[in-house]
Amino acid sequence: MRLIKLNILIFLLIFSYAQANIEEDFSNWKIQFKKRALVNEISEKTFDLVMSNVQYLPKVIKYDRFQPEFYEDTKTYISKRTSKNKVKKGITFYNNEINLINLVEKKYGIEKELLLALMGIETNYGTYVGKMDIISSLATLSFDERRSEFFTKELLTLLRLIEMNQIDYKTLYGSWAGAFGFFQFMPSTINNHAIDFNKDNYIDLKNTEDAYASAANYLKKMGWDKDNPCFFKVNLKNSISKKYLNVSAKKLRNKKRLSYFKKYIDDDKKINLLDSNLFVAIITPDKDIIKEAETLNPAYIVFDNYEIILKWNRSLRFALAVCTLKDKIKNEL
Repeated sequence: MRLIKLNILIFLLIFSYAQANIEEDFSNWKIQFKKRALVNEISEKTFDLVMSNVQYLPKVIKYDRFQPEFYEDTKTYISKRTSKNKVKKGITFYNNEINLINLVEKKYGIEKELLLALMGIETNYGTYVGKMDIISSLATLSFDERRSEFFTKELLTLLRLIEMNQIDYKTLYGSWAGAFGFFQFMPSTINNHAIDFNKDNYIDLKNTEDAYASAANYLKKMGWDKDNPCFFKVNLKNSISKKYLNVSAKKLRNKKRLSYFKKYIDDDKKINLLDSNLFVAIITPDKDIIKEAETLNPAYIVFDNYEIILKWNRSLRFALAVCTLKDKIKNEL
């Protein structure tokens, strides 16, 4: 018993020492980051006001390392996010906001079903927008080495938006990754695509009017085409070369015209009806992530619209779930 207690004590001492070192390193990072912020036209007043209470959040690192995209198979991931209950909530939300949603669809040419699907998956129709301190989250991820430069740029963009009085820093609570509002916009997305749709001189992404218009504006600028498909699940023949099988969302490689891939796809009436000149890619999202996953199953032919959703969130499964929920909602409206 004494040995166990001694081991626990040693562990706690080591943990405390490591934590103290992290806190010291984080304080040093803040000093260096302030220099970069000032060079990037962030005033010292704004920096000190916003960053004075910033903390290192260990749980943010934990969330970053243990995302569902890293461990859930595609079938489980999609089914959890496209349930009958989710569809029902989407229909209810649409009926409550029917005039606004139809107006946004008409103005931007983005289907209401797609916007409903995105909002449903991102925040369960605004019922869960996140409770994390976004500034501390971004600071923690900027300090961390895995994607430091990406999150440093996002944090600088957020500080700039605060500097220009476009965002109230006191309202910045959202996801662990720094996303905000009903559609979980990152700071760079807010900066480039958010819209004051209700003309109250303030962009409020927890307001349905601004949030919906901003999401539609983003999708329109990215090139979403309502007349083209998103993806189709296919059965691939063993003769297909593995070089055509995309397992990473960073960039889809070896795209070809659909006509080229047809010889590798078991006869599929839906595929045969499509324009053979469309450029497509093949993804096998479970391979290299899920242990013992089959090389060719599940497999999907994905189109340009699918890649638009990847720009929203670099996750193969997320994009599949969004387009699946979109179609399910469309079938019920």
